[in-house]
Amino acid sequence: MSKTNAFKNILNSIKNTSPLVHNITNYVVMNNTANALLAVGASPVMAHAIEEVEDIVSISSSLVINMGTLSEKWIDAMLLAAKKAKTLNKPFVFDPVGVGASKYRSETAQRIINEATPDIIRGNASEIMALAQLTNSTKGVDSTVSSDTAVVAAEKLSKELNNTIVISGATDYIVTGNTIDEVTDGSALMPKVTGMGCTATSIIGACIAVEPNYHVAATVGMQIMGKAGNLAEKSAEGPGSFQIHFLDVLHQLK
Repeated sequence: MSKTNAFKNILNSIKNTSPLVHNITNYVVMNNTANALLAVGASPVMAHAIEEVEDIVSISSSLVINMGTLSEKWIDAMLLAAKKAKTLNKPFVFDPVGVGASKYRSETAQRIINEATPDIIRGNASEIMALAQLTNSTKGVDSTVSSDTAVVAAEKLSKELNNTIVISGATDYIVTGNTIDEVTDGSALMPKVTGMGCTATSIIGACIAVEPNYHVAATVGMQIMGKAGNLAEKSAEGPGSFQIHFLDVLHQLK
């Protein structure tokens, strides 16, 4: 299947089937990611209570775990949901926000990966390198290095975990073993809007809900983000209006 056909098929499948995407994410981006999923055609559910996460995973098409705002109960919920997803063979994407910035975040990311290996991990270059234990240079949730710097780390991590690694940046890299794809679309306004990386993770969650080839799904997810960013920038006057146009473009994207 060509890259053009993959993009069309996955986008059409999301819009036609409206897959239920279960998000355990952070307070900062819940509204952003839910609206982005709705705009692209998916159906979001934002559920993090320990008492219900296993039930929600059971009825969902995919799981997104984002550790942006951590607490003990949320970590317990993440682990329960991730294990349930693996048991039911539901696709699972993990966003290790800020890993390497604190011992707590690093230990939490390691626990999640060890107890239920994600099918896809998406992070910025610093986060991916921290996961691969090549550096501890993460500055909060922002990357301190360019995305191409982390490709070797992503290859190492992908081979160790037998999964797909996505590095976000000016150029996005999608790495599965020795297979590497690049996405160069996007807007310089995207880093000026909080939660765009988290949104990318959720969009990938929608893609893996309809496409069993996780490398292809992750690539298309980043293409959707990039193309929407390009188009939104044409009408935006700054970060505020960019967010509005970004949602509109996701909804209109063909």
